[in-house]
Amino acid sequence: MKQKPEIAVIAIIAIVARDGAIGRRGDQPFHISEDFRRFKQLTMGHPIVMGRRTFEALPKGALPGRRNIVVSRNATYEPVGAERVSSIAEAVELCTGSPVVFIIGGGQIYEQALPFASVMYLTEVDAFVDDADTFFPPIPAGWVHTERSDSFTDPRSSATYRFVTYRRDT
Repeated sequence: MKQKPEIAVIAIIAIVARDGAIGRRGDQPFHISEDFRRFKQLTMGHPIVMGRRTFEALPKGALPGRRNIVVSRNATYEPVGAERVSSIAEAVELCTGSPVVFIIGGGQIYEQALPFASVMYLTEVDAFVDDADTFFPPIPAGWVHTERSDSFTDPRSSATYRFVTYRRDT
């Protein structure tokens, strides 16, 4: 039985297409400026946990103003500007005392983090991504959406999206 680490809130944050797509050829399928703004607002000042591929996809490396933690089984991997751990549990343990830790991707990391998380901040995009290669795990029973914004249309991509907050119903 997995034991939940001692921390106030473990939050998952992602941008997800209608078909669950979150990645395509090492990048997000959507680049919506309001999503980036929301991501920065929510995560600034808090630890962020991600997989190696997500870290390597960051255009400028480690995100400033946040403690960057990379989960990788490769013990010799040394992410510049970030700490390496071998598991989600180890990452969360490093953050004991933080009010919230954000899990920012990718697909395998989200799946591993779901048992520990109590809140999810999703940007749900009303689109399908035909050539996606990375997907958000299905949301298990026991999660309910507690906030849902109106729908917005991104002026650059014409993608329709909304911000949705899910909380574990315990």
